[in-house]
Amino acid sequence: MKSGQIQITLIIISGLFASGLSLAASNLFIYPARGQNAQQQEKDKFECYQWARQNSGIDPAQISTASGGGSSQSSSGSGGAVARGAVGGALTGAVIAGIADGDAGKGAAVGALGGGLFGGIRHDRQQQQRQQQQAQQQAASRNAQLDTYNRAYGACLEGRGYTVK
Repeated sequence: MKSGQIQITLIIISGLFASGLSLAASNLFIYPARGQNAQQQEKDKFECYQWARQNSGIDPAQISTASGGGSSQSSSGSGGAVARGAVGGALTGAVIAGIADGDAGKGAAVGALGGGLFGGIRHDRQQQQRQQQQAQQQAASRNAQLDTYNRAYGACLEGRGYTVK
């Protein structure tokens, strides 16, 4: 290959992997300590990207695209929570109303309404907490994978004469 063809090939390859490289190496500062020119820097970065991906088993481009999506849990369980709340509320309301004014039926109805409402609210709050915990766990896992990749990427670049911080 001639010099011009190599430059074009490197530019195309750099563009294809720019999203993965920029995400993973965005918190790295890379200095060409041996005076490497821009073309050599791009070549070294790409080759180190490949090496780090192979040796760490982590592809930063895959981490960024696989991290999306919401919770796979549905809110169909809220009906059960409402029903359980309504039953508990009805029993409590019946007992209290039966003791207070003798109309256990009216107390049961009021208790069922209140219990169902609070049962649904409690279920929604618990589901939201589970979703937040899941998102935090995914973020922590993603960060740990990127850190592992960045250590491999940095080691490769340092071996090629770059200062990496």
